[in-house]
Amino acid sequence: MAAGTDRAASPDRRRLLTAGAALAGAAASAQLWLPTSAQAAQAALPDGLFKLGVASGDPLPEGIVLWTRLAPDPLHGGGMPKRNVTVQWEISPDSRFASSVRRGTATARPEYGHSVHVDVRGLKPGRVYWYRFRAGGQLSPVGRTRTAPHPLSSNSSLRVALASCQNWQQGHFTPYADMAAQDPDVVLFVGDYIYESGPVTTGVRKHEGNGEPYTLTQYRNRYAQYRSDPDLKRMHARAPWVVTFDDHEVDNDFAGEVPQDPDKQSHAAFVARLTAAYQAYYEHMPVRASAVPNGPHIRMYRSLQFGRLARLNVLDTRQYRTDQATTQAGAQDPANTMLGAAQKQWLLKSLHNSPTRWNLVASQIMMAETDLLRGSGELWYYDAWDGYQAERNALMGELASVRNPVVLSGDRHLTMISDLKRDFADPSSAAVGAEFVGTSISSGGDQDQAAFHAQWDPLKADNPHWKLIDAHRGYHLFDIRRDAIDARVRVVSTVLKPKATARTLATLRVTDGKPGVRKV
Repeated sequence: MAAGTDRAASPDRRRLLTAGAALAGAAASAQLWLPTSAQAAQAALPDGLFKLGVASGDPLPEGIVLWTRLAPDPLHGGGMPKRNVTVQWEISPDSRFASSVRRGTATARPEYGHSVHVDVRGLKPGRVYWYRFRAGGQLSPVGRTRTAPHPLSSNSSLRVALASCQNWQQGHFTPYADMAAQDPDVVLFVGDYIYESGPVTTGVRKHEGNGEPYTLTQYRNRYAQYRSDPDLKRMHARAPWVVTFDDHEVDNDFAGEVPQDPDKQSHAAFVARLTAAYQAYYEHMPVRASAVPNGPHIRMYRSLQFGRLARLNVLDTRQYRTDQATTQAGAQDPANTMLGAAQKQWLLKSLHNSPTRWNLVASQIMMAETDLLRGSGELWYYDAWDGYQAERNALMGELASVRNPVVLSGDRHLTMISDLKRDFADPSSAAVGAEFVGTSISSGGDQDQAAFHAQWDPLKADNPHWKLIDAHRGYHLFDIRRDAIDARVRVVSTVLKPKATARTLATLRVTDGKPGVRKV
């Protein structure tokens, strides 16, 4: 792990250093920060230390997390010597680093894959900053980031991009090129950053390795491959990210410490897999030291605030859930939990005590009902909130007394935008909020739109709360203002090629004080 020497930037010795990404021309202003003797001591490091780029995340009014990982041979364990390496970091209010507001050093340690996270503090609220790293005489790309507004600020707007589900083998990550052009203040990624599936020869691109990852080195290699995507790398360098994981970062449809296939993975083997997967996740994400894993456990649920405008509550819907139901009766069992007692209490406290106009909830999986059975009766997705209906319905009751709740979800590989209903069993039930299930970045590839609508449109009558369903690849972009949230569904022409064109498929609005969502 790494620690910064700047006390304002590193209040906790466990917090690791992170790094900056490419913006043209900034590298020309590079200066040597370490004394010559210290630089010489690291001169033997391999070339290409910063191949994985840089990132920032979890913005606070006075702070930001900066990230990088030293990996000259990313797909083969990283390629670093098994020793600590000193990494310098610098953050500046201008892209050419004419002045620095904070700078320091951190230690990239082999036991954490030579990843570095720096929790920089002492910054000004609501400001754009640039950052970069240096190690072994090599300079990283430059990254741009932004702090959150002052907690008492009545900031007039916030732009959030919602992304999820990027399968390397099923497509290029072309939506990020358009996302960068839209210049969001923050990117919210709600799960399936990698896929644990083995390599296939029929995909657009091929996973590295010989099968699914189980060990720490194998998960590191998989993350390194995904982070080599040029559009993803540029987007990480463009804006701060707020991240959480879903199932594919570990194992499809796992629940707590129960794998998808317990007959093939013993409890001990799966705990070892969780331990490896969570550490690799931490090593590759711009998150604080509170997310340093403790064996097969990692703390990811947390809240971030953006002035008086919005509070973002980030959930973990994998670690604390009971195993998935297999029947309708099981899905309605009040003993089943998605959140666990502690996380549920935290969420309700955060929602009810929030001072903000908008209360956002990042949920990895869809919260609104999906009835897959046409006509009488119901058929639900048990892995989603439909499989935990007692807890979901109780939460809908709580949302009725929360100001402007909006849920931002992923997982489904589809755009599904819905009213959240007090009682989904009653079509006349009042709306208590809105949910935007973002489509995937690449998972599912270029779907046949006619086939999709032929399958799903007949189900609209059984799901009257749906306001929009679609199967293009892309992301959602939210312009949050005091009076309303305007949401644009941005879709791309293809993920089967490295370049694509983008357009707005639909625009929807959530109005202050009026639960639900409507097309504009």
